[in-house]
Amino acid sequence: MNDQPRLHPEAEQLLARSHRLGADPRNTNYAGGNTSAKGSATDPVTGDEVELMWVKGSGGDLGTLRPEGLAALRVDRLRALSGVYPGVDREDEMVAAFDYCLHGKGGAAPSIDTAMHGLVDAPHVDHLHPDSGIALACAADGEKLTAECFGDTVVWVPWRRPGFQLGLDIAAVKAANPRAIGCVLGGHGITAWGATSEECERNSLHIIRTAETFLAERGAPEPFGPVLPGYEPLPAEQRRARAAALAPLIRGIASTDRRQVGHFTDTEPVLDFLARAEHPRLAALGTSCPDHFLRTKVRPLVLDLPAGAPLEEVRERLAALHTAYREEYRAYYERHAVPGSPAMRGADPAIVLVPGVGMFSFGKDKQTARVAGEFYLNAVNVMRGAEAVSSYAPIEESEKFRIEYWELEEAKLRRMPAPKALAARVALVTGAGSGIGRAIAHRLAAEGACVVVADLNAGGAAAVVEELGGADRAVAVTVDVTDEAAIGAAFDAAVLAFGGVDLVVNNAGISISKPLLETTARDWDLQHSIMARGSFLVSREAARVMTDQKSGGDIVYIASKNAVFAGPNNIAYSATKADQAHQVRLLAAELGGLGIRVNGVNPDGVVRGSGIFAGGWGAERAAVYGVEEEKLGEFYAQRTILKREVLPEHVANAVFALTGGELSHTTGLHIPVDAGVAAAFLR
Repeated sequence: MNDQPRLHPEAEQLLARSHRLGADPRNTNYAGGNTSAKGSATDPVTGDEVELMWVKGSGGDLGTLRPEGLAALRVDRLRALSGVYPGVDREDEMVAAFDYCLHGKGGAAPSIDTAMHGLVDAPHVDHLHPDSGIALACAADGEKLTAECFGDTVVWVPWRRPGFQLGLDIAAVKAANPRAIGCVLGGHGITAWGATSEECERNSLHIIRTAETFLAERGAPEPFGPVLPGYEPLPAEQRRARAAALAPLIRGIASTDRRQVGHFTDTEPVLDFLARAEHPRLAALGTSCPDHFLRTKVRPLVLDLPAGAPLEEVRERLAALHTAYREEYRAYYERHAVPGSPAMRGADPAIVLVPGVGMFSFGKDKQTARVAGEFYLNAVNVMRGAEAVSSYAPIEESEKFRIEYWELEEAKLRRMPAPKALAARVALVTGAGSGIGRAIAHRLAAEGACVVVADLNAGGAAAVVEELGGADRAVAVTVDVTDEAAIGAAFDAAVLAFGGVDLVVNNAGISISKPLLETTARDWDLQHSIMARGSFLVSREAARVMTDQKSGGDIVYIASKNAVFAGPNNIAYSATKADQAHQVRLLAAELGGLGIRVNGVNPDGVVRGSGIFAGGWGAERAAVYGVEEEKLGEFYAQRTILKREVLPEHVANAVFALTGGELSHTTGLHIPVDAGVAAAFLR
């Protein structure tokens, strides 16, 4: 039996309309805009019919909006707020008043745009951020162009920060223009309305598509100007190689104040924008729509060198530009901050543009970084449309500051949960397609890290990525750790996916159990090639990336109890584990000055869930000890002090203990995870 209350028919139609509108990026940006519907319902207290409004609440995305993402309010109470409205200087106080208009419990918190939907005298209202509409809204003569495009069916509303007064303004515009189906909001977006859900959606799409056609037919063919010689896109392979070489450095730049996750985009619109003569001027003007610059910052950092400039010159210039960017951002803050303004949140760029290569965007997690890039692409489209028919004229810098440092936005940030221990960290785990590596990947992801699942088995790595939640949480790379080029390619994939790497776990390995006289040179070479040489190659590449990032890092070796314990018939495996154990000590001493900590974990007898044991090692070790293979885990447990079986999750716990922040002053350590083997105690 379904105990969920049945959704009101108007709310059901609203969800369906929202999903259709939000599914097409031409209609609105991710998490941008809001929709509403009004309808009658019975007041459970009085039994009377009352008019309610369902509106998308604060946060969320139209394309994936769910019932709990709607706020339900009494229309009579919402409109009655006009009588106590204290004026535009105190309009932020009205947001708290929306709570007194809510109908029932549950649902989303009402957003700042609630007044727009409630005060407009129409049963259905859409407020959207289409690139075509914002292009008109941000054109220098946007009011004139809006009239040319739509006649008297769509009305211009001058820029006003979202809030109660904007709702009053739009309500007045609708009342004064009975033929109007919507309006263009200067510097912001569009709003449409209708008597039915279908009519409202039709009007929204009419405004968006008509604006698109107007810009295409009236627009200049090259709104960004001629191509700048030397700024053309590099060939794809060369472009990606340079992006990978620069990504850790750029991530370090963007993470000076707080660690960020990165995203890289080299789509044709971005590359074309950066190849054109007008891109420095336009980028300096910054974005306009509030949704844009809240995620992209007031303006990007733009490299002012041609695509083929020497890499070392690019690195030096980026560092100099970053210093200037931070100084300019602080000056921007100090120009506009007033007593009571929130403290400056950070002076690093969220968007870094590299001509010929592409765009690097940053955020507190992968989704935020990716969406920031999507928003700047929206901004590029807006600039193109505005420049095609007029000139791009975003809102004043002071207005941008008022929104970026809006107390309502600050309150939203304060309500967010505390970040997890590994938030904004990027981890690369070798041998992560199964067994111990898979358990480590799961634990690191659960603690907030983005994870690069590296494994020779492409299918196993892909399956783990799906378990972890897909591309915003993890990516799979196929890598043979004996292949130097393959390791380089794996790290390139990692930095292009997430901007860099902060935490590396050397876990890949195999096991061959034979007596000395049966151990071949090939057995010896294979063991050492995968684990000793492979760990060295992975650590060397990790150190290169971490050095560029200038933010330290962690390297963890999954060694073994056998690194210090002399067991029978195990010469090749145990010797290579001893090699790994000493690599920990050597690298801890060498890399500590860079803030890179190197530690190890020494497991023993991880049978259940282990890819190594399932691949034949279990049968070999069972034969050595004279027990049945299915009882090998129990045998290992009984020979320990604690009499407990070691599982992959226990090894993963040790990795987190070393990297989660509590052991910040520990390096060169090996943690035994063997349930207590006295002969393997470290001395």
